[in-house]
Amino acid sequence: MKFKRVLPPHSMIKRILLVVISTFILGTVSATAPPDKTKANKKYNVLFIAVDDLNNDLGCYGNTFVKSPNIDRLAARGVRFDKAYTQFPLCSPSRSSLLTGTRPDVTGIYELQTHFRKNLPDVVTLPQLFKNNNYFSARVGKIYHYGVPNQIGTNGLDDSISWTIRVNPIGRDKAEEALIKNLTPDRHLGSALCWRATEGTDEEQTDGLIATEAIKIMEEKKNEPFFLAVGFFRPHTPYVAPQKYFDLYDENKVPLAKEKENDLADVPEAALFTKPSHWGLDEQKRREAQKAYYATVSFMDAQVGRLLDALDRLKLSENTIIVLWSDHGYNLGQHGQWMKQSLFENSARVPLIISVPGQGGKASARTVELLDIYPTLAELCGLPAPKYLQGKSLTALLKNPAAAWDKPAFTQVKRKDFMGRSICTEKWRYTEWDEGKAGIELYDHQKDKDEFTNLANDPKYSETVKELSARLKKNYAANTSEVIIKE
Repeated sequence: MKFKRVLPPHSMIKRILLVVISTFILGTVSATAPPDKTKANKKYNVLFIAVDDLNNDLGCYGNTFVKSPNIDRLAARGVRFDKAYTQFPLCSPSRSSLLTGTRPDVTGIYELQTHFRKNLPDVVTLPQLFKNNNYFSARVGKIYHYGVPNQIGTNGLDDSISWTIRVNPIGRDKAEEALIKNLTPDRHLGSALCWRATEGTDEEQTDGLIATEAIKIMEEKKNEPFFLAVGFFRPHTPYVAPQKYFDLYDENKVPLAKEKENDLADVPEAALFTKPSHWGLDEQKRREAQKAYYATVSFMDAQVGRLLDALDRLKLSENTIIVLWSDHGYNLGQHGQWMKQSLFENSARVPLIISVPGQGGKASARTVELLDIYPTLAELCGLPAPKYLQGKSLTALLKNPAAAWDKPAFTQVKRKDFMGRSICTEKWRYTEWDEGKAGIELYDHQKDKDEFTNLANDPKYSETVKELSARLKKNYAANTSEVIIKE
């Protein structure tokens, strides 16, 4: 039997060809393109969490006494840097350095009164870079310097061109300052060992309000790229938090700093900020102050938890980089010192956690600086970083925390008319006061993490001193040479 071949009319052939071609194209697209092209091309958000005066007394850093479950939770999904250092252990110099990406000798900020734009009018700050590249850039709370507690609720030394919006919450902690107990009454509240366990809820406190306002911004801007900077005031003194956080700690069990007889005999006088040791407080009052500090750490930690919960609830965690940092460390009686403004480890070292979606649960022992945050975020988000940045991107360590790394950390602090400068490697801390004229210090962190034994004048370590001194001077010379900032 023969079959007659019947051809469809020309118009039908045309329609069939269109269907076949369309089916082929759609099939190819569905096979090769992501199911949600919009989501695949979406920019990373950045949640930038700054904490004021927070040291490394946290569960994730090995302190089992302090209750910090939410920062610990963040560390479990990020990379925890175990040897991260501030560039200047004082609020404004540190923040100005981090946010401009330049060292204190370039910003020229060594105190709390001068705005960095007086010296660097054309610098492009970290949040400004994001704003200039079509991110919604928002600040809630303290990112640039504020006087605490006097300037809570104001813009402080903020930088208006860094932000799309700015929010300055003020809570009952500010309203109830007259009720604060000051253990060192000759010192003002912002630099005193003083505390208050309050009535009421977290949300009535300034830091609670900061978390609330930040969550509102997440909710409103969840569908567009944002750089959200959230700056908590606690645990900066005065140590104020709701009573329930004080109830977490028994002051009689507070682990006081290790002390060693004649500890300060080999330490230069310039190294000491707290004079006399412990400001003359007896052990019981020191326990009281340290308990209050830890209570405010736990209170702040709870607010971090609220931010993390909101990210998860809004399904933003898969596309948001989280950075948590402190502007400097904090002495709690080490070497008789309290607070900051020293170059000992507890003051210079800071917590730093960076969480990138898909990478986490690791720790890096490499020596890094707060200065490294700016180039890291620029690289992760594909933004054109200014050429004058003085930090180094940490992206290699985020991928492999044990990657080869030879960069030391430099920290400096000012005494009336001269500077103390310190270099820290994975093994050594070396410090010069007034270029060595007011004393030098050398500590072996692998054998003496508490920095009890100054090896600087031991002939056995003369070559180490010589090498580290040369590296310190080379870094200082590079910072004092002209840095051109034009954008």
